[in-house]
Amino acid sequence: MTQVLALANQKGGVGKTTTSVNLAASLAATKRSVLLIDLDPQGNATMGVGVDKNALEYTFCDVLLSGYDVFECVHHLDNIGIDLLPSNADLTAAEVELMRTDGAENTLKNAIAPIKDDYDYVLLDCPPALNMLTLNALVAADGVIIPMQCEYYALEGLTALMETIEQVRATVNPKLKIEGLLRTMFDPRNTLSNDVSAQLIEHFGDKVYRTVVPRNVRLAEAPSHGLPALLYEKTSRGALAYLALAGEMLRRDQRRHGAGSPGAATGTGATA
Repeated sequence: MTQVLALANQKGGVGKTTTSVNLAASLAATKRSVLLIDLDPQGNATMGVGVDKNALEYTFCDVLLSGYDVFECVHHLDNIGIDLLPSNADLTAAEVELMRTDGAENTLKNAIAPIKDDYDYVLLDCPPALNMLTLNALVAADGVIIPMQCEYYALEGLTALMETIEQVRATVNPKLKIEGLLRTMFDPRNTLSNDVSAQLIEHFGDKVYRTVVPRNVRLAEAPSHGLPALLYEKTSRGALAYLALAGEMLRRDQRRHGAGSPGAATGTGATA
């Protein structure tokens, strides 16, 4: 059964796109079929997997605005083992147009309907804002992964995001759930980081992934080479952390759905 997961956090710089790209690559490494959809007009996920956002003939904007066949716009990336629906600055026009359209919150869900069942996982890399594109992602998704740094302002932003998720669940997508909270750029030497981490676990319990993504130079360098960390430096702490996250997700899926789920086999990696 396909899992559609939105990676969302309206606060920028929390590792959301880094997580989208590296989680997609890590799930692919466990032999799962993955579609990564770039919903950010900045196109960072597109560039992060080695696709030039400025040289695209078709983007996801063409699917949303012009009714292009979604199959025509998918890029298969052999080196990473994933498929990509890319985006660039044109997606800003799609957001403006969506705001003028009745029922616009269902546009993404309807657009990917013909293709989503071809994959085990569809990952939606949301923009750093609670806007119409993020709303579309939340309507289309089964669950939300929230990457966040363990700092004071992150908790404030989390409250707003939780309220939005609850509103979407109450009105248009009753199946929507919080899949998990992922602590990113984590420094265990920082007292505040440890305090916020403890608060997250106290409040959200096992919704907080056991895997923690550390601050890691290789994770920061990899996007400039158009590669996930797993292909750039597979033994780096960042690459191993995302492999561990993929394994943790697969084990959760196995417990939740049994042997028939995408996560039926135990994933690669260990808890960081």
